[in-house]
Amino acid sequence: MKESEEIIQALLKFRNERDWEQFHNPKDLALAISIESAELLELFLWKKADDANSEKVKEELADIFSFAFLLAEKYGFDVKEIVLDKIKTNGEKYPVDKAKGTSKKYDEL
Repeated sequence: MKESEEIIQALLKFRNERDWEQFHNPKDLALAISIESAELLELFLWKKADDANSEKVKEELADIFSFAFLLAEKYGFDVKEIVLDKIKTNGEKYPVDKAKGTSKKYDEL
């Protein structure tokens, strides 16, 4: 079993044991990702990046990943495939010879 599939199966088991699927529609999963992302950002608010509590960063990141995996499962997406496809697309938008060392957006290169 692929690692991402093992993660998704563990998440589904946890969710189903609690009868939470009723709350896990695509809209609410997307909202949960956004909310958990805001909680991650809050850990860095008014601090230097190195001062954020790494254990709390780990917890919020796990929440974000969990909801993202559940959303991918709702749509039948293969996580590995969609991430690798996005890397390929970004490689075309940001060729090394133009993008290396710059933070400019692709339409400004």
